[in-house]
Amino acid sequence: MAGLLRGWGRCRLVVVTYGSTTTKGSPMSTPTTTGRRSRMPNPLPFLPEMAEVGAGLHKALQNGAIPQATIHLLQLRAGQLLGSTYFTVRETGNLRGIGESEERITAVATWRDATRFTDPERVALELVEAVLTPNPSGERVPDELYARASAHYDDRAMWSLIMAIAHIGFFTPAALIAKPIPGMPPGQNYSA
Repeated sequence: MAGLLRGWGRCRLVVVTYGSTTTKGSPMSTPTTTGRRSRMPNPLPFLPEMAEVGAGLHKALQNGAIPQATIHLLQLRAGQLLGSTYFTVRETGNLRGIGESEERITAVATWRDATRFTDPERVALELVEAVLTPNPSGERVPDELYARASAHYDDRAMWSLIMAIAHIGFFTPAALIAKPIPGMPPGQNYSA
């Protein structure tokens, strides 16, 4: 059985055999960035001010008002909702880096049915979904959802959650349009 894998502006033939995937004879179990390119070069030479804005957002997320795991879980869910490989790979790596289990990381996609999340984490995941998912029948963040979130988070923590979602929102156009290389560190995630 063969399929076509589209990525980074090129097509690649992928052959699937007995549960293993190969690309031109090499196993794909270890992802590499060889041959991957971003659509655009690093934005900083063109807009150096972005570094200051990005650094401010990163700093705001380090204020300790909410656990880093919660920030990375909601940002992973945002990446999934946005269909951004860059965000999902980055946040999966961040979660592994702080010691999160593979079960919790994997369960983010189906968090509503998973039993591995605390009530504050659940409301944070619900909040990011509400912000990023259009609601044709009403407002995205109804009073009831806000009330549940504010029951778990004080004003400082709520603003931290908002900034964690804003952080993803700020970088979403770059992730979806410029397509930085997933798995590469900042500064090295754009092609020259």
